[in-house]
Amino acid sequence: MLIDNINDKFREECGVFGIYSNRKYDMSSLLYQALNSLQHRGQESCGVAVSNGKNISSFKGMGLVSEVFNNKSNEIYSKVAIGHTRYSTFGKSNLKNAQPILDEDIAIAHNGNITNANSHKKHLLSKGIVFDTETDSEVFLKLLKENREKDLEKSLINISKQIKGGYAIVLLFKNKLIGIRDEKGIRPLCIGKLDDGYVLASESCTLNILGAKFIRDVNPGEIVIIDKIGLKSTYFKNNIKCKTCSFEYIYFAREDSVIDGVDVYKSRFLAGKELYKEHPTEADIVIGVPDSGIPAAIGYSKASGIEYEIGFVKNKYVGRTFIQPSRKIRERDISIKLNVIKGNVKGKNIVLIDDSIVRGTTSKKIVEMLKKAGTDKIHLRIASPIINNPCYLGIDTKDKKELLGAKKNLKEIKEFLKVDSIEYISIGGFIKTLQGKNGICLKCFKK
Repeated sequence: MLIDNINDKFREECGVFGIYSNRKYDMSSLLYQALNSLQHRGQESCGVAVSNGKNISSFKGMGLVSEVFNNKSNEIYSKVAIGHTRYSTFGKSNLKNAQPILDEDIAIAHNGNITNANSHKKHLLSKGIVFDTETDSEVFLKLLKENREKDLEKSLINISKQIKGGYAIVLLFKNKLIGIRDEKGIRPLCIGKLDDGYVLASESCTLNILGAKFIRDVNPGEIVIIDKIGLKSTYFKNNIKCKTCSFEYIYFAREDSVIDGVDVYKSRFLAGKELYKEHPTEADIVIGVPDSGIPAAIGYSKASGIEYEIGFVKNKYVGRTFIQPSRKIRERDISIKLNVIKGNVKGKNIVLIDDSIVRGTTSKKIVEMLKKAGTDKIHLRIASPIINNPCYLGIDTKDKKELLGAKKNLKEIKEFLKVDSIEYISIGGFIKTLQGKNGICLKCFKK
């Protein structure tokens, strides 16, 4: 897991999907819609791989879906396809590392981190295996190619047992679609049914947009194989308690998704209500930091009776250059992305709701912007518990010393951000927002 420097948030790795149809037809519109539905999970590059039953081809590029696939009239006739939107967590952000990655008769799209990828890569290199990318995704692909047996299911089980980390993988064969979820269920993957086939996707919002009926989430340690016979399920490790990443609900996922039985929008809304219950205050208005802070702000407003008001305009048209992972660009001022609506905040005592604070740099800038606009008092409320640890399931993880909550107490955070008060939802309060879900990873919150 990375930290997005310009937004000062933990950053999601990627979005993946796969489509299997019993008939060959022009999938171009379906693929474009699916990629767009997962744009929020990765904005550096995107791509698709498709099979015509004899060969697999890939189409990918750097930038947003609308930039890479700007000619939507191109016909893509296929029965099976996978797609990917990428944030780089392993390997540089360039076309070589864009996904899906194709190796002759197999293509892979992968969300997450394989934490023991380097040791596997070193072993494969010693055997003369050549790598074309710098990604951990290709490590899985090469392991499968090197150890593939006639029994594909057995091969998938054996390889999946060897890799560690949090991940969701979709694999494309000439006439098969395969989905794999890590043994703890850290990264999400769900199954949908089309009239003539199936869909696998990181989030249920993709299923909704494609008109697929949600069947269920892929379980931790499960391998799903889809072909002309139908859908088959097997496990490389079972009877494992699901440990979905907390930040899927706090920040990563789209608000119209349901992940492992939890309505994402509702969880954020309930976080706002719980915040008021735990940390009430008096104010004129409640405002949220776009986008994922808004449902919590509405929840806080509903619980408190304090009027909800729009405090910011978000620039929705910031393109590829803005989100490229170069330090100079990432550290541009947050005002490129957000602008305060002065008439709504001037002279007001406000409750400012945000979904999380990582380093505090962006929160500090937002507070400065509000004060410059004439805000009187600012009571900051955070809809996630204090972040005390980086994510240890990721490879490229920032130092714990960068985390504001790990190095300062609440009083020191208040002084650093120059707010009138600051409070976070408790771990117990956060768990209440998950609507009875059994199994969540909370390691980043625990001291």
